[in-house]
Amino acid sequence: MRRRDGEIEFDALQFRGRARFLAAALTVVSLVLVGRAVQLQVLDREFIERQADKRHARTAPIIAHRGAIQDRFGEPLAASSPVESVWVNPPEFAEAGEGIPKLARALGINRQWLEQRVTSNLDREFLYVERHVDPVRKEAVRKLTLPGVYFQREYKRFYPNAEVTGHLLGFTSLDEEGQEGLELAFDRTLKGVNGEKRVLQDGRGRVIQNVEVVQAPSQGQDLVTSIDLRVQYLAYRELKAAMRQHRARAGTVIVLDVATGEVLAMVNQPAFNPNDRGQYEVARYRNRAVTDIFEPGSSIKPFVVAAALASGRYRANTTIDATPFRVGTLTVRDKHDLGTIDVGQVLARSSNVGMAKIALSLDRSHIHSTLRALGFGEVTASGFPGESAGLLTGAGTWRPVNVATISYGYGLSVTPLQLAQAYATIGAFGVHRPVTFRRVDGPVAGERVLPASVARDLIGLLEEAVTPAGTGSKAAVAGYRVAGKTGTAWKAVSGGYSTDRYLSVFAGVVPATAPRLAVVVMVDEPQGSLYYGGDVAAPVFSAVTSGALRLMTVAPDDLARVTPLAAAEEGL
Repeated sequence: MRRRDGEIEFDALQFRGRARFLAAALTVVSLVLVGRAVQLQVLDREFIERQADKRHARTAPIIAHRGAIQDRFGEPLAASSPVESVWVNPPEFAEAGEGIPKLARALGINRQWLEQRVTSNLDREFLYVERHVDPVRKEAVRKLTLPGVYFQREYKRFYPNAEVTGHLLGFTSLDEEGQEGLELAFDRTLKGVNGEKRVLQDGRGRVIQNVEVVQAPSQGQDLVTSIDLRVQYLAYRELKAAMRQHRARAGTVIVLDVATGEVLAMVNQPAFNPNDRGQYEVARYRNRAVTDIFEPGSSIKPFVVAAALASGRYRANTTIDATPFRVGTLTVRDKHDLGTIDVGQVLARSSNVGMAKIALSLDRSHIHSTLRALGFGEVTASGFPGESAGLLTGAGTWRPVNVATISYGYGLSVTPLQLAQAYATIGAFGVHRPVTFRRVDGPVAGERVLPASVARDLIGLLEEAVTPAGTGSKAAVAGYRVAGKTGTAWKAVSGGYSTDRYLSVFAGVVPATAPRLAVVVMVDEPQGSLYYGGDVAAPVFSAVTSGALRLMTVAPDDLARVTPLAAAEEGL
């Protein structure tokens, strides 16, 4: 059947209407698309580029490698090794369903803590979960393939000698910033400067391409210390044995090189392991050798005798009446009435009466200037963090009773390091050298603070203290002449001094003919019947110096007194 003309005309009109509507719609859509394109590519171009960069192009740090710390022979004391840290993108990770408990189990951390930490930081794109994870936990996390969980390469500080060098080296923070000890003292040169690089990341935040290095890192410098690790271990072992034997509260051993002022060994007890951050407590990690002060007792007597010899009023054979006497309200006496003795016997038998009479006969400013020149009352300039200057009041404040008590070690305070430096000055025949923790190559200049003749005479007098007739006979070293002095001091308490709490000290130089080492041993509050410096500290001195001299191949200077059998046993 043929359609009528009217119907055909109606269909044509309807088609044209639809075509016009479709064309209009397409035109509108096209205009919208063009407008949107103009907005994105022209008006919002910078914003879009920034957003793209945020999602794909980033500036990442290039971590500078912290320098290693070595002993004088290159043995490692501290080193940094690469480790992985776990971090999350909180918004992405929070959508992972059971991701939080799975990650907590893999890392061995508290689930509630992790959940609270993530949910309270949903406005951030980077959040550390665990720093410096061990390889086992890292692999457990990696196998989970959780969205929003990533790894970052960092460095962790390791101390291969653990508590043997703990107080000396100190430790770093998680970001490898020096916190204590040599790590802090030399932090500026050890840590270097981080660099930067531009990288491209995928949608999950993984680096897919390193674009360019913006700034190259400046790597940290290695530190070669003065420490002889062999002597350090020796000192640590002997001090720890003495601590156990005498059930002491604390202890310190310092070994200095007389010719250079280098610290060859420095140990303390109780010790701590810098690899175990659970032991990072102030009471454990302070280095008592440089921070703690104590009244030195009789170990100060040689320096008052040095002032006496330097004054020209005394010689080694000058006699003193050691009969007890009174100074103000104080009666100065010895354990036994020694009668008339010479200066050598004053030191050998550690006479408080003899020392007080010598000191009271001298000008107090002369005593003060001698002690000050030897380094008492000021820091050693070693640069060790927290070093104390000790306590030496001005001579103008000294009354006769102060002069008397200072002469045998009360009324002034010193650090073990100060005491070691002063004995090293005597061993250097009157030349005062700065203390250093860096290895020194070549001779070190010093300042003469005592005439060489006075220092030599004093060394001769101190040898008498290590003879069987002296108080320090247990400090003797087979094959070597030893010059040293014991010290036993009551500890200060509220209202005066305790009569049952002691500090036991032995300090000296060896070999006496040409001193190479100055050693100080201090044991705090030994328990039991033995508490004198000659019984507690002197044997430690003997063991440490005996081993150190042989390790350093220092020639014996007293073989005449060693029997052939003893020489063979000692390897002389």
